[in-house]
Amino acid sequence: MAHLNETTLSSELLYDGKIIRVERDMVRLEDGTEAPREVVRHPGGVCVLALTDRDELLIVRQFRYPYREVTVELPAGKLEYGEDPEECGKRELLEECGCTADSFTYLGKLYPTPAYNTEIIRFYLAQGLHFGKQKLDEEEFLDVERVPFDEMVERVLRDEIPDSKTQVAILKYAAIRAAKGM
Repeated sequence: MAHLNETTLSSELLYDGKIIRVERDMVRLEDGTEAPREVVRHPGGVCVLALTDRDELLIVRQFRYPYREVTVELPAGKLEYGEDPEECGKRELLEECGCTADSFTYLGKLYPTPAYNTEIIRFYLAQGLHFGKQKLDEEEFLDVERVPFDEMVERVLRDEIPDSKTQVAILKYAAIRAAKGM
């Protein structure tokens, strides 16, 4: 067995829901011993950093049930299994913010909880925005706001934005801008 590798010996489905699957696997470690692993299987998601011509970010406010609070986030959504991430980002931007973009630029990916979750979030920069009407999902309620980019960076740094994907996307793009002297 290779160093820093684990081999799956068995897998048991514990839960199969609308968004996630939960499995308990038994693995063989590199020293030959066996150990259990609980894995949340998730199709992944996309986060869109939508930047207006006035250097404002589109943000959404929505109630997040697990935390029992309204959060401030960048537009984002869950991938369907097999869906192209860029197409998902375009769909989510239209659904949540009612807009399309002339350009979508890939900014990278994030493993939000690699110890037990297969979710990968991909980031896109959307520019050249054209606004229309929101097309929210049936059970979705949210408000859209425009906030200056620099203000959102400051809000992240002041610990006012706890959402990880929003923090990473904003700070990553701020670093890209700084490196390019923008």
